Amino acid sequence: MKRLLAVVSVLAVLAGACTASGGSETPATINPSASHAPVTIEIWGAWTGRELRQFNQIFTGFTQQYPWITVKSVGGVGDQKLIAAINSGTPPDVVLSFTPDNVGQFCSSGAWQDLKPYMDQTNFDVSQIPPGALAYTSYAGSQCALPFLTDTYGLYYNVDMMNAAGISEPPKTLSELVTDAKKLTVFNPDGSIKVAGFVPWFGYYEFSPLNLSIMFNAPWYNADGTASAIGTDPAWAQMFQWQKELVDFYGAANLQRFVAGAGNEFSTAHDMYTGRIAMNLDGEWRTAFIADEKPDLNYMTAPLPVPDDQAANYGMGPMYGTIIGMPRGAPHPAEAWLLLQYMATDTATLVYMANNVRNVPTTLDSLSSPQLDVTPQFQTFLDVFQNPLSHDKDPTAIGQADQDLLSTFAGKWQLGQVTDLNAGLQQVAQQIDDQLAQAGP
Repeated sequence: MKRLLAVVSVLAVLAGACTASGGSETPATINPSASHAPVTIEIWGAWTGRELRQFNQIFTGFTQQYPWITVKSVGGVGDQKLIAAINSGTPPDVVLSFTPDNVGQFCSSGAWQDLKPYMDQTNFDVSQIPPGALAYTSYAGSQCALPFLTDTYGLYYNVDMMNAAGISEPPKTLSELVTDAKKLTVFNPDGSIKVAGFVPWFGYYEFSPLNLSIMFNAPWYNADGTASAIGTDPAWAQMFQWQKELVDFYGAANLQRFVAGAGNEFSTAHDMYTGRIAMNLDGEWRTAFIADEKPDLNYMTAPLPVPDDQAANYGMGPMYGTIIGMPRGAPHPAEAWLLLQYMATDTATLVYMANNVRNVPTTLDSLSSPQLDVTPQFQTFLDVFQNPLSHDKDPTAIGQADQDLLSTFAGKWQLGQVTDLNAGLQQVAQQIDDQLAQAGP
């Protein structure tokens, strides 16, 4: 699974169609031990390729437990298509999304039903899910989603390159990251970049304002979530200044050309495989891709470095993942809830997925399962997930619109097109506040 960082916001699509919160009616329930007529339910999600094939294997166990239910899995479906189907009255029974940023929209609009009535009626045990995972699946009192695996992020590094540069351990602070990046960088005779120690360019693979903001512990909103903190909290200016200083080391135009020549993120041409980079910010799923695409790569992983004045926070990192829910108008809600429960809590299923697609499992039992295949590289991400300081940004009713606005600013900033950083951040904050006002409570 990969984090979709450039998804178009679905706010406009939701605003015109979903106005009432779901879950107010008595939920449909079913007696699994009674006899039932055969039924087929559909789940739509974003998995594709190898990951989709592996994902589809989980339904064998489900149909063994509920033999009258057949599951039809449709992959390659993004949030906009899901919302369009809900709005047209033709939704599937269960939905799966890679964009937890849209939970605020899904919950507040009722596009995804509140699952609390189902959870209460079936005595669903929420204590089996770590609080951090529950945090990005709910909004404003509505538990309209459940976690199905999660993503955490860390630092990947080429061991051979580190050894050759005389670097014995991965950087723990951002000043150490800069020092190591400079040691590891190799320039061509014409000044262009041959090998980049670390690429600090927004839009390069998983290097994004969101992930960097969590490294800096920069809050996106004030305490009650009513206004953006981007223009007022000093961590934001510190973050952008740090990024720009490393960009200036390479030269923005020079770095832009290097990034333009990057190999496809999900192919054997990835820059980590071809030796173009020595260190990279990436998610835990990369361990599965390396095993499949570049098994001889001598690499290790570590938590992401943190600001020097937050050295005690080392070990934390960005944490957010796949979410599953029941759309408004689901044709078979009782059967859909059975599938949601199974996917969210079945230990064997979560361990199987973690062992194959290399996402972090999201229940306490699956995290401690002896069947969980834990390599040293993968252990990093299990540790980051269980660090109490790891988190996502706060969800809001505007979904990913805040990230879109900040990413637009960040692109101009790294190109040197912003002359007043503080004024620019304040402008972004005002744009986000305007969106919040339009979205309403």
